[in-house]
Amino acid sequence: MTGLAALNDMDAPAFEALLGSVFEHAPWVARAAWARRPFADIADLHAAMMAAVRAAPAETRRAFLNGHPELAGPEARARSLTADSASEQGSAGLDRMGEADAQVFDRLNAAYRARFGFPFIIAVRGRGRAEIRSIFEARLGRDPAVEEATALEEVAQITRMRLDRLITP
Repeated sequence: MTGLAALNDMDAPAFEALLGSVFEHAPWVARAAWARRPFADIADLHAAMMAAVRAAPAETRRAFLNGHPELAGPEARARSLTADSASEQGSAGLDRMGEADAQVFDRLNAAYRARFGFPFIIAVRGRGRAEIRSIFEARLGRDPAVEEATALEEVAQITRMRLDRLITP
């Protein structure tokens, strides 16, 4: 783990090397947040990173959301998830599903992507497969703008947990 004081003293390449993977396939988030140093605490760091995502043009935000893997989807089956995503999905048992459950998630993933144009995103740590499925099904009926905002809030939860594992106050 890296201390907050050391993080505040890092040059841009070191900062990006440390935090570039916190936001799935989006090192640009760390690059954008670096300019807002020094950070008073981890919450301040996280707020700067989320502000970068929210301030990005709509097409950049959409590409960012599309950089996330589907739950128990093809990337998971191919074992090509990032280490963080593999750990998170594994914590919810999404890497140990039977064929019937996998087919349900495949159908939900396809329906969600068709409706919203990006993968379903949820902070899975601390949740079980049944709860995740229930939330997945409920969110399919939402308004697209509401769902995009919800996906970004889920990203905020995911990335805050990741930062808490990387940075000490």
